[in-house]
Amino acid sequence: MAVVATGFFDGVHLGHRRVVETLVSSARQRGEEAVVVTFAQHPRAVLQQDARNLRLLCSSGEKTALLRGLGVDRVETLSFDRALARLTAEQYIRDILRDRLGATLLILGYDNRLGSDRLTPDRIAPIAESLGLGILIVPPVSGTGEEVVSSTKIRKALERGDVEAANAMLGYAYGLRGVVVGGKQLGRTIGFPTANLRLYDPLKIIPARGVYLTEVEVLGRHHWGMTNVGDIIETHIFDFDEDIYGLDLEIRFRRHLRPMREMESLDALKTQLAADQAACRALLGGDESLPFFK
Repeated sequence: MAVVATGFFDGVHLGHRRVVETLVSSARQRGEEAVVVTFAQHPRAVLQQDARNLRLLCSSGEKTALLRGLGVDRVETLSFDRALARLTAEQYIRDILRDRLGATLLILGYDNRLGSDRLTPDRIAPIAESLGLGILIVPPVSGTGEEVVSSTKIRKALERGDVEAANAMLGYAYGLRGVVVGGKQLGRTIGFPTANLRLYDPLKIIPARGVYLTEVEVLGRHHWGMTNVGDIIETHIFDFDEDIYGLDLEIRFRRHLRPMREMESLDALKTQLAADQAACRALLGGDESLPFFK
């Protein structure tokens, strides 16, 4: 028997977390399993709704880790194909959630839509109850400025480089993971060596081009650094001089420093990088609200 929440949960942001908190607490009270049912593919990618431009806030593995970290007992990741897309809300609740997964109680976010008929929670409720399931509808969560949190708003914030707004809605610092690859090593010649990142998940959204203060995790340790997002993603790690080619690296975006600009010479680039580093260190030295996210 299980208490179930279902949806794509991209980013597992503050709104999703309210749903998951309700899911976990309800499951504990009932002595049942807390189960999230999500999808390997975003529905837009399968239904070809502007799929070419779709970028995600987290990979499937990151999503599972975030959900499990909130106390979810089991994450069921379904393949979202056209057969699944054709199921009505009633068929999905009956055949998948109740009969296959043993759902007894359904937790819905205020903006959940289920089935090919795209039913809203108020229309889902009587169907679920007729199938013998209880139902709880979770209200929206507001972020800064009383704006309702959503994955779409977080993506738009990242697209304009507003990582602070994105992080406030996520409840954690947005990050990218990949492997360190070789580059032109231009930065090393002027005293600012960089680690070039090749992303593990090319579908993850990349913040707007520019320079950012970032938290860096490599070799199991946390460091501060500054990251340039342009044609490549390159990070200068402060007070660090180790060979990390071929190793895993994660960067988490904390502050947007400036837009990217072309430099007229190596001397101009070196001067600008020194100014960027000084700006980062000023932020770190004067703002105790910038602990590492762990």
